[in-house]
Amino acid sequence: MAYEAIRYELADGIATITLNRPAVHNAMNERMREELTACFGELARAEDARVIIVTGTGERAFSAGADIREFVAPQVPVRFRDSRRRVDFRAAMDRCPQPIIAAIRGFALGGGLELALACDIRIAGEDSQLGLTEVNLAIIPGGGGTQRLPRVVGRGKALEMILTGARIPADEALRIGLVERVVPEGQALAAATELARTLAARAPVALRYAKEAIVKGLELPLADGLRLETDLSTLLRTTEDRVEGAKAFLEKRPPRWTGR
Repeated sequence: MAYEAIRYELADGIATITLNRPAVHNAMNERMREELTACFGELARAEDARVIIVTGTGERAFSAGADIREFVAPQVPVRFRDSRRRVDFRAAMDRCPQPIIAAIRGFALGGGLELALACDIRIAGEDSQLGLTEVNLAIIPGGGGTQRLPRVVGRGKALEMILTGARIPADEALRIGLVERVVPEGQALAAATELARTLAARAPVALRYAKEAIVKGLELPLADGLRLETDLSTLLRTTEDRVEGAKAFLEKRPPRWTGR
């Protein structure tokens, strides 16, 4: 589809998705949700994209959340629920085998933070403000926030953030484990790109299997997680890249990965 609310670029194995509604702090409308769902759906099947970066255009916001102008009209609950099931970009993100990095600058609020929570790694600029602020509008996070946030920062801190609707600065987000790294203002995308280049230089299948082992393993009892790790590790021993990696190590040269 032709994108209007987002921009998409692919270079050197790195796919970059940029939320592109700067006039409204990259607020998410229905068009943006549809485009994100389609884009991540395509990326889940793409072999040329090894790493994904998600960011926002402009200097003010990653995303300030849902476009409140769409909240004014009354909604039919059944239709709203069916629409959200049909246009669910976070579920599409969950199906992406590639590592997904959020490069956060400025506001990451409500649905914007839920988008970042659906990413695997979050890098924030010092100017970032993060929060699930839905309670201030008499609603609750409905894009995975009540489930993903406690899994990242713990039950008590998630309850405090969600029940107060508070915004927290980048240094506090780092302290509680909501983001993995804080960088100087304006450097989040550069830092995310540098990390993405490092990851894209790794063997593609190993990169995907490592993500699968961690993400899926966390949903399993330890014994089942260890079994999954063994299965994936065994499969990797059958790849051409595994042989290439050993040869490159012994020959003291950079490996030439083929993804096979």
